[in-house]
Amino acid sequence: MDDDFQIEAAANRPNHRYNGSGGENEDGEGEASGDVEAWEILSKGFNEVQTVLNQNRVLIQQVNENHQSKTPDNLAKNVDLIKEINGNISKVLGLYSNMSTNFSSVIRQQPVIASGDGKSIALENYSNKALEDVKS
Repeated sequence: MDDDFQIEAAANRPNHRYNGSGGENEDGEGEASGDVEAWEILSKGFNEVQTVLNQNRVLIQQVNENHQSKTPDNLAKNVDLIKEINGNISKVLGLYSNMSTNFSSVIRQQPVIASGDGKSIALENYSNKALEDVKS
């Protein structure tokens, strides 16, 4: 079977999603392979972000301790610690940006999904409708 036929066949069955391989779960629902990849991207990205945020928590605690000590050496160390915190914030921004780009790329690769009434909807239109629903 060619992919176009599989997409159309899956789209015409209620609550079905084309997964690119023609596979289905035992309950008849298709499992989109892009869903797994998307979740992996999000999971990995959030873990990386959390690691950097944990590092910042430790650095901020050190800055606070140095500030409370009010010794010139410790206050001088705070300059470098604050620069490191700032760098970590930039890392977090980059991680979120990459995660968003990668997630969007995976989602865009899913050609068609099926709506609850069995009609196929282009993913772009589905995404736009979902955004409109959230805004209203």
